[in-house]
Amino acid sequence: MKFASDLSINGHMANWDDRRFLLAVAREASVRKAADKLGTSRSTVLRRITALEGELGVRLFERMPNGYFTTPAGEEMLRAAERMEAEANAADRRLAGRDAELSGTIRVSLSGALATYVLMPDFAAFGQAHPEIRLEILSTYDMPDLARREADVAIRISNDPPEDLVGRRILKIARAAYVCARHLPDSDNPSALHQLSWIGWSLDPSSRQWVTDSGYPNLPVSTIITDPYATVQAVRAGMGMSILPCFMGDVEPDLHRMPPGNL
Repeated sequence: MKFASDLSINGHMANWDDRRFLLAVAREASVRKAADKLGTSRSTVLRRITALEGELGVRLFERMPNGYFTTPAGEEMLRAAERMEAEANAADRRLAGRDAELSGTIRVSLSGALATYVLMPDFAAFGQAHPEIRLEILSTYDMPDLARREADVAIRISNDPPEDLVGRRILKIARAAYVCARHLPDSDNPSALHQLSWIGWSLDPSSRQWVTDSGYPNLPVSTIITDPYATVQAVRAGMGMSILPCFMGDVEPDLHRMPPGNL
């Protein structure tokens, strides 16, 4: 089946992909809520809507104190987008039922920590549900070139994913500062905090910001370890304190969160 890939108004054409942003802002009446729904940033939504208005030469939304509301031109575009969405969804449902026995190879690129601690049960369930599909799980921290089919799906921990990728946010990662039990400060061991130092992931600004936000910004960084598994073992051995994803730190019985808990 083939269907139109553009929306039009007054002879101008808008890319089919822009309809996601138009629909989300119109339905949520909020750029922030639309960004959350689309799994992208507020600035990206604003940029796409502004570019679409510039391309069409019309104002699609009125920016009111209580939200974003479609103009008459926006309503016309919205109706066209809704018709295309309904047609696309109907086609998806028909095609999904046409080939119940999926087969082939799917290459999934993600960090070893995400695979080990979070997603392996899901991969196992997927394999049982689709035995004709061969999963290739590529454990790497480098971003593959999806256009060159180095991977079919990339899963990354990032607040700023590349603008050229199309995807969605699947979860939020909680972080905390972790230490081994003998370095956890309490009333019986008040000097433990002064003996601590940080085990850092790197010296880049984002890593330093985690330390600043931790509540212990004045402790020195004594060690840099770039491998997350080695970092966990270093904290267990008493080398210092480190910011870890809670899905890694909480499952280690020898590690404890430093107050106040999540970052």
